[in-house]
Amino acid sequence: MRTIIKELIPGLPNELAVECLMRIPADGFAVSSTVCKAWKAVIELPEFRRSRKVAGLSQCLLVLVQAWVDPSLNPGSTKLWGSAPIYRLTLCDPESGGNWSDLPPLPWFPAGLPLFCHVIGVGSDLVVLGGCDPETWQVCNSVFIYNFVSGEWRCGAGMPGQQRLFFAAASDSERMIYVAGGHDDEKNALKSALAYDVANDKWEKLPDMARERDEGKGIFLRGKFQVIGGYITDKQGEFESDSESFDVATQKWDSVRKDFLESASCPSNCVVDGGDDNDMVYMCKNGKVTCLEGSNWVVRDRVPDDVARVAYVTAWQGKLFVIGSAEEDGPHNAYQMDIKSLTWTKIEAPGFYKGHVQSGCCLQI
Repeated sequence: MRTIIKELIPGLPNELAVECLMRIPADGFAVSSTVCKAWKAVIELPEFRRSRKVAGLSQCLLVLVQAWVDPSLNPGSTKLWGSAPIYRLTLCDPESGGNWSDLPPLPWFPAGLPLFCHVIGVGSDLVVLGGCDPETWQVCNSVFIYNFVSGEWRCGAGMPGQQRLFFAAASDSERMIYVAGGHDDEKNALKSALAYDVANDKWEKLPDMARERDEGKGIFLRGKFQVIGGYITDKQGEFESDSESFDVATQKWDSVRKDFLESASCPSNCVVDGGDDNDMVYMCKNGKVTCLEGSNWVVRDRVPDDVARVAYVTAWQGKLFVIGSAEEDGPHNAYQMDIKSLTWTKIEAPGFYKGHVQSGCCLQI
């Protein structure tokens, strides 16, 4: 790690002081960074986060775009009495067995999060991309960034080009976010793509994909931004089973990979477990957990009955997180699966955190 000249903790070599700082829980960074400028400088270093991960000290945080509910007024249901759901950002620490909390709301959207926005983890930042204004339904090109070290929100540069909704997006987890497809304000499917450098707050245009992809799913797999499925303008809602990948090293799209999915369907539950050098792709579909092995999807297990209607899935370091409900409009339940042992552990949640989950992301901090 970069040498820090100033003494971090009186009486301790800086190497030992950094070891102490590395053991601060993620929710303590905002307070710890105010102790002194030297602590703040260390905690903000990308090398600090990487060192925590290598040492096995990093903390997995799940950020969910979740509907607000008041279980005391409407027990057992996630509906908001006939009105449109109000979404906010909730935080879950699955390793603690279910420590739930709310993130500070977006100052620019007091009526709730933009509908259908993307949330993406990049280093110690949470990025909220696009969506629709919950009051006017106007499509937004906005970018908002929450930093877990400072505990503060900031505005980023808006997405350039035409309006874009239901696009694919994914991050390399370190610096860059990649965006592709979606549809414009006239429901025309898009094949254009963009890249966003979060640290420099800068967008750049990428080469177009081979075909239009509305409602495709974005994942980042082995150095490539992969866009799975989606559909073209003339076939609204008729999902394809193919995919194509943007190679970050060559800055080019690879050839379209046909029949990436087992069948043509919505790919929203495709996720990558980046726990080791052999990243694996998983998908929850029809009550089953499947894994992509070569070109074949292999069933690994069934999801618990009370999350059979899966709303959101993510994976990290050999773990799979699934949240959903047993029936439509029912309260959402959450489970963590150990991928190797196929063991499921229920993550208990208070009633305030049983609302519908629209999307989410996983951060290793």
